[in-house]
Amino acid sequence: MIKYILILLGSVFLGLGFIGIVVPGLPTTPFLLLAAGCYVRSSDRLYSRLLEHRLFGKYIHNFRETRSIPLRSKIISIIVMWIMIGLSVYIFTEIFYVKIIIVVLGIIGTIVILLISTTRK
Repeated sequence: MIKYILILLGSVFLGLGFIGIVVPGLPTTPFLLLAAGCYVRSSDRLYSRLLEHRLFGKYIHNFRETRSIPLRSKIISIIVMWIMIGLSVYIFTEIFYVKIIIVVLGIIGTIVILLISTTRK
């Protein structure tokens, strides 16, 4: 039963990672790493396919080898994330509590990105 739950979670994370490639502000790498973590514990076949994928495989290989994210990727991620947060708070959202939630989630996201080790490439 746990195997199937992990496969389902891995697939959800993989989908979010895919959406993150297209949608600015949604991170790709953390979701791909979560998907890989779920797949490695549940399905060798899905894990292998993820590592061999032409787009997603490089993110996971880089993180597995260095246990870090390149400095440039961190900077771009944080800048794009805060641009989207700013647009959401000032243009798209009128409810004060929703604005607060968006900013708090942005702060948490920034902290998570900064806590991951940095590669200077």
